[in-house]
Amino acid sequence: MAQAASDAFLTSRSGGRILGLYHFYRLTVGLALVLLVASELPNELLELSNPTRFHQGAAVYLILNVLASLAMRQLRPAQLTALVLTDVLLLLGLFYFAGGTPSGIGNLVVVSVAIANILVQRRIGLLVAATASLGLVYLTFYLSLDHSAASSQFVQAGALGALCFAAALLVQGLTQRLRVSESLARQRAEDVANLEALNALILQRMRTGILVLDPHNRVLLANHGAMSLLDQQDLESKQIDTQCPGLHQRLQQWLQNPTRRPDPLEATPDGPTLQPSFTPLQHGDQTNLLIFLEDLSQVAQQAQQLKLASLGRLTAGIAHEIRNPLGAISHAAQLLEESEVLEGPDRRLAQIIQDHSRRMNLIIENVLQLSRRRQAEPQLLDLKYWLHRFASEFRARLSPNQQLHVEVSGNALKTRMDPNQFIQVLSNLVQNGLRYSAQQHSTAQVWLKLYCEERTELPTLEIQDDGPGVPPEDAQHIFEPFFTTDTNGTGLGLYLSRELCESNQARIDYLPREGGGSSFRIIFAHPRKLG
Repeated sequence: MAQAASDAFLTSRSGGRILGLYHFYRLTVGLALVLLVASELPNELLELSNPTRFHQGAAVYLILNVLASLAMRQLRPAQLTALVLTDVLLLLGLFYFAGGTPSGIGNLVVVSVAIANILVQRRIGLLVAATASLGLVYLTFYLSLDHSAASSQFVQAGALGALCFAAALLVQGLTQRLRVSESLARQRAEDVANLEALNALILQRMRTGILVLDPHNRVLLANHGAMSLLDQQDLESKQIDTQCPGLHQRLQQWLQNPTRRPDPLEATPDGPTLQPSFTPLQHGDQTNLLIFLEDLSQVAQQAQQLKLASLGRLTAGIAHEIRNPLGAISHAAQLLEESEVLEGPDRRLAQIIQDHSRRMNLIIENVLQLSRRRQAEPQLLDLKYWLHRFASEFRARLSPNQQLHVEVSGNALKTRMDPNQFIQVLSNLVQNGLRYSAQQHSTAQVWLKLYCEERTELPTLEIQDDGPGVPPEDAQHIFEPFFTTDTNGTGLGLYLSRELCESNQARIDYLPREGGGSSFRIIFAHPRKLG
């Protein structure tokens, strides 16, 4: 872990800042020595053993440090090793030319060793300290041969060498702790950043709409689900009362009575029914408001499944009890028709019994179909391919005076739906359209138009016919069970079609067609909604 922390430190901002300070320190020392050489002070302050070489060495030290500062911008181990060793060797040279320990250059060597151990690895740092220590002792001994140095200079040189090792070990210990702490802090910061990114992603991908309002009802945060449910492109920094008056009205109701459950709302005429809930959100001294928007379509779908399950059990029992006496009535009427003594009016009555028995049996079959209907098993369907295949198979059963047309526009027309239930819905709607179209035309026609709705970007299918249409007073009742305008109908076809669509999170609506006729529009769910 220590090696990993060291490598991470070399590439961190802290390592870059320390390298910059190291450059600045060497440049300052070099500039100070050059300025000192340019004045008359060196001859008075220092007993230079070789003034000329000291002057030249100071200039070389400054020039090399300037070049190193310009060329070396990154922390690379090999370059750092060469830099710190060169710096120590140059200072040792100035130490020799300045006359040894009395010059004070040895203190600069100790400082350079300490700084070097911040940047380089542990073994390299000890190598630098050893080089500095041996250089100080050896040069002091060499100077004593020519200048008869006092024994105190050897003590000072030894002390400086010991200080080099002490500084190296102390700085390495402190630096190692700092590197480990910085690595741990960086790792925790990355974990926090990753967690925040994950939370933001979860927030944006949630189907539940989430809004955060400030005390002035201005939107601080709105996830994708909220903007989709409210049919808005951008809500942040906008007033909720102007963007969604219905939600603002529910908010005012909640503020007046927080214990009351807010009423559901529809943000758009064709949009889903939403259930808002409000929660205060304390943020420092400011109290914001957290709003959750739940799409009730899924709740309605679950309730629909429970309702159909209960209805199925009830209708299965009732149908079984009705079917037995109904079969007896139908069989008795058939025997009456076969009687040779039965007169014409009586035969007509027997025929009426038979017709209505068959109609009752058809109603029972439809009711039992509701009770037997299994739960939807949605599959990913390519509607363009699927619709053409359905039309091809359906046309094979049509009579010469019936026509089925298919029009497809747009791409990415996919959804998730149970294919068997979809066939049942579409077959019922097409058969109804052909039947009503035949009432006004010699050739009955139905049009299937598949496209992508621009506003919601959801695949949409319209089933259109050119029949008489539905009277306006009956349009709101056509999806109710047992409601029919056909004397021979059961009133369960459209009801069953709507139930099947809702169980697949699709929506079916009736639209009057311009120029006469009817149009049933199915808006499918997003292909990922049921996945």
